[in-house]
Amino acid sequence: FNPTTTIEYGIPEEGQVHLRVFDLLGREVAVLEDEFRQSGTYSVDFDAKDHPTGTYIYQLEWSGTVMTRRMTLMK
Repeated sequence: FNPTTTIEYGIPEEGQVHLRVFDLLGREVAVLEDEFRQSGTYSVDFDAKDHPTGTYIYQLEWSGTVMTRRMTLMK
């Protein structure tokens, strides 16, 4: 992506949702979601204009479930 991307996710049950982005060294670079959500599908934009080119990991946590995915920023 360059320099923004949309992350879409769905949760099957209501609960507290945490969506965070990390660099490959494990440093948190952004918190995109940190709120209570009803079950459903959501999308959130990640603007990486202030971050260097590279690979990033985003992690979605809700109701004891953790999903991790990789994305690559190319400028």
